[in-house]
Amino acid sequence: MCDIIMLVDIRAFYVTYFVFTTNEGCVLVADVVIEVKDLYKFFEVGSSEVHALDGVDFKVYEGEFCAIVGTSGSGKSTLLNMLAGLEKPTKGEVIIAGHHIEKMNENKLVKFRRDNVGFIFQSFNLLGTMTALENVALPLSFRGMDKEKRLKRAVKMLKLVGLKEHAMHKPNQMSGGQQQRVGMARALVVNPKIMFADEPTGNLDSKTSKDMMRLMREVVNKHHKTLVMVTHDDSLAAIADRVIRIVDGKIVKIEDHRNIDGVQEDKDNEE
Repeated sequence: MCDIIMLVDIRAFYVTYFVFTTNEGCVLVADVVIEVKDLYKFFEVGSSEVHALDGVDFKVYEGEFCAIVGTSGSGKSTLLNMLAGLEKPTKGEVIIAGHHIEKMNENKLVKFRRDNVGFIFQSFNLLGTMTALENVALPLSFRGMDKEKRLKRAVKMLKLVGLKEHAMHKPNQMSGGQQQRVGMARALVVNPKIMFADEPTGNLDSKTSKDMMRLMREVVNKHHKTLVMVTHDDSLAAIADRVIRIVDGKIVKIEDHRNIDGVQEDKDNEE
């Protein structure tokens, strides 16, 4: 196994790469999969204008676990909505896998999310009348996949999250942690380029939260998934590769947790 000893960001011919140089001479190169440029979101509240996002810039790299951390009202959930194409920015660019999603109409956004994105929700969002297996397989039905194939893939995803034996259980027959694992399997079943998690442990106890975070870390590492998580909890964010801190709609700090000897390096948000 290669241990990361240096991390650099280089630019070549308009493409940005993340280069990991290791003590065994290995070099792993990751493309930018999310790029946010000069992003603003304003809301009218009575006679006042609220700046939910105020000039946000950052990148997320392929295979990276990135946590966006802030208190209630900091703009973190609005930012996640922008990344997922659920809200339109007032100004700025959101480029995901080379696509400017801020320019897409709703039909194109629906198709883009279906083909590229998996979601993990705080409230699980499982259908109570369906079994775990049926809930996980559901996104594949929107792709027109036949029943046998989608159920086979759903079983594989339930096995991945350690819930194969609960495949025929309905949500009310499972604990909160088990329901969230089903939600994660559902996000993974479409083999997404990117996964978005909105306070994924918000309805879980502390032990179950830690178990869920370890599972998310394992999925990112073993399956080379790109994961962007929004949370208010520093202890949960600590497991991420990078932590983006947002206050009053502005990124105030980006912390890189992948540096030599495990020493955390804080760096101001500079592009």
